[in-house]
Amino acid sequence: MRVTKWTFAPRTETGHHRHEYDYVVVPVTNGVLTIESADGTSTAPLVLGASYNRSAGVEHNVANDGDEPVAFVEIELLTGN
Repeated sequence: MRVTKWTFAPRTETGHHRHEYDYVVVPVTNGVLTIESADGTSTAPLVLGASYNRSAGVEHNVANDGDEPVAFVEIELLTGN
């Protein structure tokens, strides 16, 4: 596993990226993220402690368009290790 805490200041973004591994996200703040993908733009609410998972291959840009910082812990499930 690889565990990373991500904190996004207001009006910051990840840049477009592709997830190489299945992963779990555990929000450590409440907030709303903007998700930009090939399917369009959507919003994703972060609820403190309400985890969710995604499969490898997800491609997107994640942005905090809000006025408060948001944070989550990402747990990547590394294969072959």
